[in-house]
Amino acid sequence: MSHTAIMLLAGLALLVALRLAIRDGARATRLFLMLWLAVSIGNLLVGVFHAGYGWAEEAAIGLFVFGVPAAVALVALRFRR
Repeated sequence: MSHTAIMLLAGLALLVALRLAIRDGARATRLFLMLWLAVSIGNLLVGVFHAGYGWAEEAAIGLFVFGVPAAVALVALRFRR
């Protein structure tokens, strides 16, 4: 499994864990977005400084890694009960 797929699954797992742990969906979503942004930036920096990828390459992947779970979180918030 690719590192990108692992990161996407980790983001979705974090979202599910927070939504189950925090009853207020808006609060859980805000916390998730802050935590996931920090994790995504950390992942980007590891890719650039340790894996040897360029900033442009990592920025595109970083947007995808952050954006997909963030979009799922916002859609879930919109359609909550």
